[in-house]
Amino acid sequence: MAARDRLKNLTAKDEKVLRAMGEHLGRLASRDLKQRCTDGLEHSTDTWATRKRDLTEESSSRWAGSITKATHDQWALSRRCQLAHIQGLEAGVRTLVHRLSQPIGEKGTKRAPGGYRSEHEWFHKSRRLHTLTARLEQEGADREAGIVHVVRGGKRLARNRHNLAAAQLTEEQWRQRWGAERWSLAADGESGKRFGNETIRVTPDGEVSIKLPAPLAHLANTKHGRYVLAATVTFAHRGEEWRDRIEVNRAVAYRIHYDVQRGRWYLTASWQRPVVTTIPLETARAQGMIGVDTNADHFAAYQLDAHGNPVGDPHRFHYDLSGTANHRDAQIRHAITQLLHWAKRSGVIAIGIEDLDFTAEKTREKHGRRKRFRQLISGIPTGRLKARLVSMAAETDLIIVAVDPAYTSQWGAQHWQKPMTAPHRTTTRHDAASIAIGRRALGHPIRRRTAPPLYHQSDDAGHRTVQADRGTRGRKETRRPVTERAHDAPGRTGTTQRTRATSAPKTVRDARSAGTWVQDPLLLTD
Repeated sequence: MAARDRLKNLTAKDEKVLRAMGEHLGRLASRDLKQRCTDGLEHSTDTWATRKRDLTEESSSRWAGSITKATHDQWALSRRCQLAHIQGLEAGVRTLVHRLSQPIGEKGTKRAPGGYRSEHEWFHKSRRLHTLTARLEQEGADREAGIVHVVRGGKRLARNRHNLAAAQLTEEQWRQRWGAERWSLAADGESGKRFGNETIRVTPDGEVSIKLPAPLAHLANTKHGRYVLAATVTFAHRGEEWRDRIEVNRAVAYRIHYDVQRGRWYLTASWQRPVVTTIPLETARAQGMIGVDTNADHFAAYQLDAHGNPVGDPHRFHYDLSGTANHRDAQIRHAITQLLHWAKRSGVIAIGIEDLDFTAEKTREKHGRRKRFRQLISGIPTGRLKARLVSMAAETDLIIVAVDPAYTSQWGAQHWQKPMTAPHRTTTRHDAASIAIGRRALGHPIRRRTAPPLYHQSDDAGHRTVQADRGTRGRKETRRPVTERAHDAPGRTGTTQRTRATSAPKTVRDARSAGTWVQDPLLLTD
């Protein structure tokens, strides 16, 4: 959990102290990150302790601990990103190899793409295969050696230095941003310490004081080498929860950040919530479910009762994923908030969503020239959306049930779009998909009913499952012939029909040319 507030009314000396601390601690963080990358896979608790001991001499024990922990997290994040990049390269190579092996002009199917349309395209794709293979070999070698590529301040901002005109920045503006992004003014919390943090301390009244590093101790304006800022914070968002934590001395981490574009200083408080408790799936399904279909610009939601029947009308919660990252994040949070509020009013305790992962779907090798489609699925923030939804649902005591997304849109449109359409209500494909997702989360099949016989009552197409539930024994076996069941059926008068000792006379064709019929002299007995 995190809450942010602006540091208002800072004096010139306050800003000078914050800039000096950010630059000094930023240099230490850069040096520590370089050492961590040099250690690679040989990293151990001893090397970690050595790095922290070296940093303590130029800062303090707590500042050194925060820097080394941030460095370790950044290196681990780079390793995860490296693995994801390798998996993407592998998916691209597999697709290229498959399409190059197909004849030119071969049409694809729903499950596998076909060949390329011309020899020219085939030639260029064969060259791209060699390029991706070389990249894959290089990334694999780096991963085995423990080599990661990290840029403090961000790779995008570093590239903007060579394209200032495209980024609409001057050299001075770029240097200000670059310096602010490389500053390090973050301190981890400590449970049991005063107000949950000894390095950056915030009192319940909003007073902010900072423990200065040893080289900057002469800038302190209070005892014990601390500097008290003139600004105070209130944390309008989650302020009560933050105040409850610091009053009992529970750990709270703080980060001071400078926004160069706005020229403002901010303080962000963050803490960890207890692990989300899970409940049995049967309990979550007892009061029904809300199925949610995730799309590029909206959530399509439908409420279902415990038996899988749709209730009421479909709902849509729109969002706009264009613009800056902050705008996209705000749009997602707003849509999720509306969804959760409606779920609470509906009386359910669980929401069913798709466990989406477009890692293998975003490659240019699979979809070729379909740039708009690749941009569409790339713009859906599946990972961030799931993380946001789970954390925000925990605040409202709602349970999230993730289901397999396979064929939910197709089967939903096939079995639910037309039946749910009414004269005054148009059911879209997305609404039908939300019903399919909700039924799958409830444990029901997506189909509205089991299949009737395709031909006639003799069931030439197989057994008739419409009369048998999934738990019925023998439901997948072939039904007995009609003649065998007729002997056991009760008569119309209520008495049991007499079972014949012999079957009806059997006739065979004796002389096809003559066209006459003769009776078989042998009678069949039980």
